[in-house]
Amino acid sequence: MVLNKETAQKTAELLLQINAIKLQPQNPFTWASGWKSPIYCDNRITLSYPMIRNFIRENLANQIEDLYGKPDVIAGVATGAIGIGMLVADYLNLPFCYIRPEPKKHGRQNQIEGNLEANQNVVVVEDLISTGRSSLQAVEAIRGIEANVKGMVAIFSYGFETADENFKNAGVQLNTLSDYPNLLEQAEKSQYISSEEVETLTQWRENPSEWKGVS
Repeated sequence: MVLNKETAQKTAELLLQINAIKLQPQNPFTWASGWKSPIYCDNRITLSYPMIRNFIRENLANQIEDLYGKPDVIAGVATGAIGIGMLVADYLNLPFCYIRPEPKKHGRQNQIEGNLEANQNVVVVEDLISTGRSSLQAVEAIRGIEANVKGMVAIFSYGFETADENFKNAGVQLNTLSDYPNLLEQAEKSQYISSEEVETLTQWRENPSEWKGVS
């Protein structure tokens, strides 16, 4: 869920400006899953732009305080959200930890890196939500030590129905700075894409696993 339309549009504008999000309906990308996609998103690029990373840091932090007050800990999902999660924790003057996809195979075999204890209240920070499965693995790890996940915030979401279902089934509230509909609206407004390309991009999201590209 996007809480603020103005913030959503501004976030989309900034991500497009620095090519953290690329829209190429005529020359689609291939995701690791094998899906053909007219969009590619890498929000880690924002860390290289101080003004933009500060905008994201402050808006995520404000969203967390508005929704949950101050939790005990901020947790970032490895690896994409380690950087922005740490910036948010620093802004809120809160402890930070990050969650690996699975426990390390050596050393202390940690999955949670940093101090996190049972019964502490945690807000999880993500950079990007697609299906939500990897994000929710982090939630499972936190719940596994009996800490309390208050919710999750992220920079951007594709808004897939399967993600909505996964978060609902896991009982996790998700809020994002921006999402796919706001991205397309901003991209068309700024003439980054044409109205015909908006239609193609909209069709892709309706059935991304079966989309074969522009005919």
